[in-house]
Amino acid sequence: MKYLIVGIGNKGEEYAETRHNIGFKVAEKIAEKIEAPFKSSNFGLLAEGKYKGRKVFVLKPDTYVNLSGNAVKFWMQKENIPLENILVITDDLALPFGSLRMKMKGSDAGHNGLKSIQSQLNTQNYPRLRFGISAEFSEGKQADYVLGKWNEEEKEKLSERIEKFSQASLSFVFAGIQNTMTAFNGK
Repeated sequence: MKYLIVGIGNKGEEYAETRHNIGFKVAEKIAEKIEAPFKSSNFGLLAEGKYKGRKVFVLKPDTYVNLSGNAVKFWMQKENIPLENILVITDDLALPFGSLRMKMKGSDAGHNGLKSIQSQLNTQNYPRLRFGISAEFSEGKQADYVLGKWNEEEKEKLSERIEKFSQASLSFVFAGIQNTMTAFNGK
């Protein structure tokens, strides 16, 4: 069985430590856990490894968030990975900081990366893992907030939350989405 885990984020040093790039951070932790280095490839950086006998591709698209669907569609087709074996990791303004929510399907919730994926795949029926970044910004400042850096309080908790999200992602691979949602949602 093959799995594609996609961390959503923006390429470039200026975005590296921003809220919008949490998908990249979780993807990096997953690749570290399966001992798979990232290599430059089509549409981004790809780490290829095995976890509990299953082939796992971890992707950090270099298309910027708004065009993430191009990378997801390419790798899904190239490796013949079924829709239910794709997990997209993204930030979510509607959840409190660090909250974990895995879903089998759902709307894009206003996230441009998810909009792009849904447009390219022609469906919203794919698994996703949302990392809560909260919505502590004034009206009209959403872009500044998601592209802003973590505050000190968030930084203190970030590595523990990234670890939890990487565990949930790998649980998705070996235990399936239902068991993973039961074990990790809200944790």
